Amino acid sequence: MKRAVGAAAVGNITEWFDFGVYAYLATTIEENFFPPDNQTLAQIGVFAGFAVSFLVRPLGGLFFGPLGDRIGRTKVLSITVIMMAIGTFLLGFIPPYSAIGIWAPILLVLCRVIQGFSTGGEYAGAMTFIAEYSPDKRRGFFGSFLECGTFIGYALGATVATVIPLISSPEFASTWAWRIPFFIALPLGIVGVYLRVKLEETPAFQTLLDESESREGTEVKQAIKMMFVNYWPAMLTAGGIVVAWNITNYMLTSYMPTFLEKNVTDTGGKAIDTTTSEVLQIVILWVAVLVIPLLGNVSDKVGRKPLMMTGAIGLVVLAFPMIYVLTLGSVPLVAVGLAVMAILLILFSATSPSTLPALFPTEIRYGGLSISFNIFVSAFAGTTSLIMTALVPTTGWAYWPAVYLIFGGLVGLAVLVKLKDPAGKPLPGSNPAVSTPEEARELVRTGADARG
Repeated sequence: MKRAVGAAAVGNITEWFDFGVYAYLATTIEENFFPPDNQTLAQIGVFAGFAVSFLVRPLGGLFFGPLGDRIGRTKVLSITVIMMAIGTFLLGFIPPYSAIGIWAPILLVLCRVIQGFSTGGEYAGAMTFIAEYSPDKRRGFFGSFLECGTFIGYALGATVATVIPLISSPEFASTWAWRIPFFIALPLGIVGVYLRVKLEETPAFQTLLDESESREGTEVKQAIKMMFVNYWPAMLTAGGIVVAWNITNYMLTSYMPTFLEKNVTDTGGKAIDTTTSEVLQIVILWVAVLVIPLLGNVSDKVGRKPLMMTGAIGLVVLAFPMIYVLTLGSVPLVAVGLAVMAILLILFSATSPSTLPALFPTEIRYGGLSISFNIFVSAFAGTTSLIMTALVPTTGWAYWPAVYLIFGGLVGLAVLVKLKDPAGKPLPGSNPAVSTPEEARELVRTGADARG
């Protein structure tokens, strides 16, 4: 179980290391890869480069998801993690706009396409992987470590992107120092592949394989048709949770550094120091790493639904106060605003990885989750930074982030009201899973009692 959690989480670390580096180096990427005479266009171009990876994620989900249901979880997850690492690694070699002109942003977009396509099969597959390995009564706890990987990866990327320019000479910082974080992704990807190829298939998928030695899995077209015809309610439920969860996620991790830099001034009328805002967010992310497993453990005892409902209601009620506190410009108040947003986020982060896989049966779990997850992430969440970057400067109204957070909270509430809490129950189509001999004996005993 520990090796399974580590193998799944390392892919998430690789994915979010890239996002952390990209978000925290957004200004540097803008200066290097886009024409210098139009700052607004360049800023939108940076976040368009971020958003394009989400436009291809559904294609990656359509390709890798059904493939994972046919040939196995471990094989597909080994492919996706190394693809993500290579895309990030290559981005660090792109020459600046001053050297190759329009080819700089074109190559940037191509690297982001590689990252997005592979990510389309990575995260949903990792959720499936951990959920199918976990015992029923500990699935919330073990699943939460996947999101620990998310926050560790982002915090590492943000930390490296912040520290390297500070310890480098001005000349090196402006030429090669900012590229170093992108190079680090490749060793992370190699470690991920090594860990994953060493693992056996999940027990749930192995049961399917044991049904027939010649099993080839459901044909891709048939599987996709089955998902949209028979499991569209599950896909909509997954989508609603994904929207609430990931709008908050990308608002905090991707847009807030830019929001604080461009729209918030301190009590003296000066812009918030970039290093100060970055350090505040990095500290909050590292604290979240410690808290998420605790909430995952709580969800195994009280259920997933109460925690997620609290997060969704919090988004609706606290969105405007959060942004108002941030705009006041006081460093302690900025820390409070970011901390409240992070708390609402981790209420979803600690519970969603164990909730979403329980919406689909084993034979289409990877595919159904990949397709629904990536469609809704791409349409509503991955574009958060791009939408906010377009709306806030052009309208001059700093509260658009609050409006979007409320939208996410309302969508989440709409699907959570009817959600049947999966805590402590076997995954659909899977046998009960236990973690101790005592649990096994209790399961046999209660089964015998039920039969009379």
